Amino acid sequence: MPAIHQIVHIAAAPRAVWKALTTAEGLKSWLVDDARVEPRDGGRVVWAYHGDEDDMIEGRGMIHKWRPTSHFEIAWDRQGEFPSRGTRMLFKLARDGDETRLSLVQSGPPTDDEERREEILREWKRDLKALQSMLDED
Repeated sequence: MPAIHQIVHIAAAPRAVWKALTTAEGLKSWLVDDARVEPRDGGRVVWAYHGDEDDMIEGRGMIHKWRPTSHFEIAWDRQGEFPSRGTRMLFKLARDGDETRLSLVQSGPPTDDEERREEILREWKRDLKALQSMLDED
């Protein structure tokens, strides 16, 4: 099954990157309009944002791996209009010199379609650049 792989180096400590990925405040600062995260294995995650017609698009998932400042994996539910529904997202963080290396792997049915996979890849490149820009300034 094809997957999306992205790596970005961020000039911030792993703890700062972790906070941006796993807290409602952090996610709202660079990725979504609203978020909820139950910080534990088996916890629920909700990401929501305004769509093109100002409707709220919401994704719900379950945390399959929660290792603070190291690994965060979400299995997204298959219902709704959320573009990543039915996928798994794995975020890994590691210290790399003075930076944090953040890797993302997203896999599942939407990534099977080449056109949709390219669209998701473009969106992640844009979003991870926004995260990097926000955290690099510190």
